[in-house]
Amino acid sequence: MEKVDLALCLAVDASSSVDFDEFGLMLGGYAAAFRDESVIAALMAGPRGAIAAAMLLWSGAGAQAVAVPWTRLEGEATARAFAEALDNAPRLVPAGATALGEGMAAGLALLAACPAEATRLVMDVSGDGRHNQGRPPAPVRDIGVAAGVTINALAVLDEEPDLLEHYRAEVIGGPGAFAMEAPDYAAFAVAIREKLLREIARGAAIA
Repeated sequence: MEKVDLALCLAVDASSSVDFDEFGLMLGGYAAAFRDESVIAALMAGPRGAIAAAMLLWSGAGAQAVAVPWTRLEGEATARAFAEALDNAPRLVPAGATALGEGMAAGLALLAACPAEATRLVMDVSGDGRHNQGRPPAPVRDIGVAAGVTINALAVLDEEPDLLEHYRAEVIGGPGAFAMEAPDYAAFAVAIREKLLREIARGAAIA
C-alpha cells in the first residue's frame, strides 16, 4: 500500500450493552459517514491524497476481531466500497463484558500492522460503557501516545450519562485528542460524521 496522510483504526464496542439494533445503527452511521461528500473530500485533501482505514470490533477480554481490514481510501469509489464493507460487516466477537483497555490494545496492534506508511496514526474509539474487565484503558492509552498515536472517543450516553467524563479521563490522548458525545444511538450517525471530519481534517472547518 502506498503512503497515506492518516492511518485510522475504527475501534467499535460490540459488548453486551450494544444490542442488535444499536450495533446496526453504529455500523450504519460509520458507513453513511464514508459516503458523505465532505468526508470524501477531507480524506483526499492531504498532501498524499489518501488515508488508510480499518475497523476493529471488541467486547470482553480476548474478544477482538478485525471486521474490515486496512483499505486505502483515495476518492469516492474507494470510500463507497469501504462504506459497503462496513454496512455488511458481521459481528465477529461475542457479546460480553466491556474490556475497553483490551480493545484499545488490539487497536494499537492493528495500527502498528498498517501496510501503509502514514503521516498520522489515529484510533477512533466508540462505545456506550466504561471499562469493566481486563487491562484498564489509561495505561494502554499512555502506551499509544508514547508511540505517536492520537486516541479520540465518541461516548454514546444512553447507558451511562457520565461516560464522556470517563473517556476524557481514561481513553483519549495524543496531539489534538478529543472526546465527543451522542445522546443515544439515533444520534450516532450525525456525531460520527462530525468526529471523522475532525479526525481526518485534523481540526479543519466542518462542512
